[in-house]
Amino acid sequence: MSAVERWLRAPRVSDAPGVFAYEHVPRQPDDPDRVTDRRLIGGALLSFLTGVLVWSLLHNGYIPFWREPLTLLTPRDWWNGGGLSRPEAVADNLYSVLWSALLAYYFGRIGNWAEVPRRYLTTPALRAWAALAVGLVIWELSWKGYVPILGAVLPLFPASWIEGGGDKYTAAFVTYTIYAAVALLIAWPCAKYGGWFDLLRGRAGTGPDRPQPRPGTGGAAGAGQPGPSPAEWPELRAAGHHDAAERLTREVTLGRMNDVDCIRIRHAWDLVRATHEGAREFTDTVLRLGGATGVHPSGDRDLPARAAPHDLLTGQVRIGQGVADKRNGYHYRGSGLALDPTLLGTGLLIVGPPGAGKTRQVMRPVAESLCLHALTGQAAVIAVAGADADLGPRESYDVVISPGNPASRYDLDLYGGTADPDQAAWLLAQALVDGPEAEQRRAATALGQLLGPYAAAHGHFPSVPLLRELLDGVEHVYADLRGALDAAGAPALVRELDARQRQSARPGDIGSQLADRIALLDRPAFAGFFDTSGRTRPFSMDALAHPLRVRVELPESGHAEASRILVRLLIAQFTATVLARRDRSQFACLLVDDAGHAVTPGTVRALSSLRSANAGMVLGLRTLDDVPEALRASLVASAGCRMALAGVTPWDGRFFAEAWGTTRVETRDVTRTPDQSGGLPRRLSRGVRRVFTGETVTTESVTVREVERERWSASDLAHTVPAGHAVLSLTTTGGQSAAPVLLDLRA
Repeated sequence: MSAVERWLRAPRVSDAPGVFAYEHVPRQPDDPDRVTDRRLIGGALLSFLTGVLVWSLLHNGYIPFWREPLTLLTPRDWWNGGGLSRPEAVADNLYSVLWSALLAYYFGRIGNWAEVPRRYLTTPALRAWAALAVGLVIWELSWKGYVPILGAVLPLFPASWIEGGGDKYTAAFVTYTIYAAVALLIAWPCAKYGGWFDLLRGRAGTGPDRPQPRPGTGGAAGAGQPGPSPAEWPELRAAGHHDAAERLTREVTLGRMNDVDCIRIRHAWDLVRATHEGAREFTDTVLRLGGATGVHPSGDRDLPARAAPHDLLTGQVRIGQGVADKRNGYHYRGSGLALDPTLLGTGLLIVGPPGAGKTRQVMRPVAESLCLHALTGQAAVIAVAGADADLGPRESYDVVISPGNPASRYDLDLYGGTADPDQAAWLLAQALVDGPEAEQRRAATALGQLLGPYAAAHGHFPSVPLLRELLDGVEHVYADLRGALDAAGAPALVRELDARQRQSARPGDIGSQLADRIALLDRPAFAGFFDTSGRTRPFSMDALAHPLRVRVELPESGHAEASRILVRLLIAQFTATVLARRDRSQFACLLVDDAGHAVTPGTVRALSSLRSANAGMVLGLRTLDDVPEALRASLVASAGCRMALAGVTPWDGRFFAEAWGTTRVETRDVTRTPDQSGGLPRRLSRGVRRVFTGETVTTESVTVREVERERWSASDLAHTVPAGHAVLSLTTTGGQSAAPVLLDLRA
């Protein structure tokens, strides 16, 4: 069996949002009446020793009356002959076996023996070995005569059979045959409990404690009976395309396909089935190309490297493991934690200081997962980070844009690919102004008064240097534009341009502020970028209609403020594009490794609105102090998934604590008061203890009550989260939510 076939046939169970479903074994719910391990083992051991002591007393005649029922219910002459004949021996041994069973049942109930194997024999192998050990012990005790099983069986056979009529070989054969039958009698229940037959057949993983796979998903939760494996392509067989299914099954068995190929072909078939068109062409292509059917336009069938475990069948990427902490729900203790598009669609906000693992342990796995989804035709991703940020090798992306790097092959469209001047002005205003929305509206109005006339006169929007000169109110630039508008016959736009020129002469006009901001992009390092002449075709968000992988490398080293403008510009363009698209079957996601000083009111609105457009956003922050104070609480509240890494400040933790709310917990208040009870002897003894120990004898009263407590307080987030850990809360696009979970990002 190839690796990809084993992957397809593996069981998958997800019993809570964010649980990594691949080969997950659900935990049992917490039992409030659960006995502690020490008490369980101690009680079982004590009851066992007591039972052994009682049986020893009975067996050695120290409690003679236990045989009275036997003598009363059997003929009197059986017990007066001095020796036991065969009927008496059979009755005596069966009576001893009955008492042994009654004692074992009684002390087993008292010591709760059944709970011990249920709690500690959690795997088929452990159950099998334990059953073998118990069977050997029972056989040895029976052989020695401590458990009268052989003694109860041998008298059932005539003495001539066992003695063999003087023939020792016949006697040995009969005797050992009886021994073998008794051994099988002991081994049968041990084999049933230990699952020996399943182990011999190689089906140890499908015992009663293993989840059953759901048909068509390789084993997701909720199935009562196992169904056909995805490795057999049941969806194609159900549609009657058995030849294509056999071809793909053979490719999987021989290991000629990987997980990306399987999911890509499944997705392509789903599209064909949804449109009811192209089924014949699809099957012909499968028969001709096999696993290479419908390869991504880049030709890639996998990424150059993977840094995290992925399960493309469920769309999940594993980022850590839930800690066995009492504040974690029982579903998450020891379970893998994973992210997928249903979670990213609600928005993911990650806050943590440098070195806490934000990029390497969260951002890169998520970017890697989305790139794999793009190769299957199910997603488009834009990863925005500094050039030195580890978001995977450059070969993992189709388009790598590096503003400020002369070696960059791709350019960025400053206006988002739109031909509408008003929309272009609004997008640019959100990038240039990081203040309140009133300021952004003023900026959009000023920019619209320039972009509309320029586009009408020249057929495209102005370049960065020209836009800066227009905002600065340079006379000859206005004159040239006015002449071009007159030649184009657009008097209305001439009046709008004149109005902008008059406003630019007033004190406090926003045009000069916009000119200062756009000047950050009008630097020699960016010469040749943001071209609008039409000679090049810069990247715009319209390309997200295709399963594209884009990486934008920001020039953070020498142009930090320009990088922030570009981040705000990309967020605004992404939001506008995905909300306006008609075909929303493909998931689109924007990752920003460091969104500090780039969060605007539009960003906050986008986090909560993208889920309806099958899109999502992942924002990383070093601290919430980089966000305007008026937006901090609303930013945390609007993100469906929130992650606080180890090392966050108490000020940052306060916003997470408020967003996660409170829960009811049980508290115990212990009150100690001096003991004044008793008469003179007790008072004298207390006085002596006080003289020797120096402590006053007290009595304790315990008060148990339920109170409202924060799930994670700001102090806990700042001081008790270990290094390499994080606290994560999750919400799916379907409305399911999970309380905060402490997870180990390094596990």
